[in-house]
Formats: sequence, C-alpha cells, structure tokens
Amino acid sequence: MSDQSWETLSNQAVAVAGVVYFLALLCHLGQWAALRRLPADTEVTTGRTAMLGRLGVLLTVIAVAVHFVGLVGRGMAADPNRVPWGNMYEFTVSGSFFVALFYLVLYRRFRLEWMAPIVVGFVVSVLMAAVIWLYDPVAPLTEALYSPWLVIHVVSAVVATGAFTLGGIASLLYLLKSRSKHQDRATGYLARVPDLRGLDRISYRMHAFGFPVWTFAVLITGPIWAHQAWSSYWNWDPKEVWAFITWVVYAAYLHARTTAGWRGRNAAWVAVLGLATLWFNFIGINYFSTTSQHSYAEGAAPISPPSSVVAQVESGSSL
Repeated sequence: MSDQSWETLSNQAVAVAGVVYFLALLCHLGQWAALRRLPADTEVTTGRTAMLGRLGVLLTVIAVAVHFVGLVGRGMAADPNRVPWGNMYEFTVSGSFFVALFYLVLYRRFRLEWMAPIVVGFVVSVLMAAVIWLYDPVAPLTEALYSPWLVIHVVSAVVATGAFTLGGIASLLYLLKSRSKHQDRATGYLARVPDLRGLDRISYRMHAFGFPVWTFAVLITGPIWAHQAWSSYWNWDPKEVWAFITWVVYAAYLHARTTAGWRGRNAAWVAVLGLATLWFNFIGINYFSTTSQHSYAEGAAPISPPSSVVAQVESGSSL
C-alpha cells in the first residue's frame, strides 16, 4: 500500500471508530434509561436492559479494534514509518484510544459497567474534537522525536493517563453521589453506581497504578529524552512544568488518601484537580503555549531528519 492509501485508511478507520463508539453510547444510554424505571436493588440479568448492555460493550470492543487500525495506518502512512505521535491530532487520537482500552481491560475485574456511558461519551467527544479542530496531514517527525525514548516516554504517559482518567471519573461520581446520599434516590443512574466506599476504593486503585507509571514517564524517561533532544535534563518548558505540577497533585492525592482526615470527599477533590491538570497538560499546553519546545505537537511537523543523518550527508559531501 502507498503512503496515501495508509493515510486514507487511517482517516476512514478513525471515522468508523467514532461512529461505532457513538452507537455504543446510545446502547448504554438506552440501558440506563430502562434501568431508571426499576428499583435500585433490582438485579437485571435478562431482558432488554441486559441485551443493550452487552451490545454496548461489544460495540466498544469493535470500536477500539478499529481505533487501533486507525493508529497503525497513521504510523504506516509516514515515510519513514513511525509511531503515531507526531502532532496534536495524533496525540489526541492515541490518548483517547488508551482510555477506552484501559476501560475494557479493567471492565470485568472492577465491574465497570456503570462507567460505560461516561467513558464512551468522553472518547466520542475527544475523537470529534480531534477530527474537527486538530486534524493535520501525515508528516515526518521533527528531529527531537527521532529517539527510542519517545516510544517509552509516550507509552508510559498515555497508560498513566488512561488510569488517571478512569480514577478521576470515579472520584467525580463520588462527589456527585456524596451530595445526594441523604436523599431518597430509589432509582436513577447514581443509585446504581457503587457506594461511596466502593467508588473511593476504585479511584484509589486506579491512581495507585497510574502514579508510578506517570513518575517513570515524567521524572525518568522524559528527562532522558529531553537531554538527548536539547542537551538538558530540565528546560523549564511549560509542558515539563505542568507535567511536574500534575505529578505533585497526584502525589498529594495519594498522601491525602492515606491520611485519615483527608480520605473520602477531600481526597476526591484533589483527584478531580489532578484530572484537570492532566488533560490541560495533555492538550491545553500544546494548544495555547507559544514558547514550549513541545510546540511541534500543535500541528504537522516540518521535515527534519535526525542530526546523525545530516552529519553523514555532510561528511559524504565533503569527500
């Protein structure tokens, strides 16, 4: 296949994934609309609600598979082939993929069916924003991205982002449910969300997994990559500063979660703050900053081969 064919395949796959995610969202919304009319303590394992739930999960699995094809096609469309993390569009499509994938991986273990409409709705919204406002044609990577540390750094960052996003959703639902816990809510979405203790436990487990991965990405692989690209481990770049701020907030959350006076509602607020800083760092800095050395992520990267290739060409031409 030609590079143009791969790019076309990628664009079509992302569009199809968005449509399938949307159909999955409709199934989950239909399921919860039907459950709303039933008592909260009713265990529904058959009938239309169960069918809609299973169909929603199946469609989400299909959407994630097609989403992955879109990412592979994006990388294969470049010459030379590369990882699909060269600009803001690719970062956003990749980040939403890992959120959906992480949700499916943990779906059965933590019984996350109650999180389905929020996660799928979030992924649909992010993909829509990427396609409408952030799309850029495939282009070669900038010199700073020609490094194996890019793969290690970005993979660990997006895995942590997936975990933090799911944990943040659980914390947000904790705050919403804690406001209504004294009300008589026999039906409705919040009545079928796990109790406050369960939400707090799920949030903590997600953050406890994501934090060391984020630490590895921000404090280890990030500085190593920065040193290779810019000859300095720390440059006070806005992206680096906000990544460290995010790390501090999540460190504060884990500390608050283990401190008796800050468990529950207070810790949940810290987790929601962490989620806000995380996604501002992921998208906001790249989009709004004009001084960041990560500004290549705003749009298509200019053609710029690695310095090693340039040196070889220059040495050859001097012979």
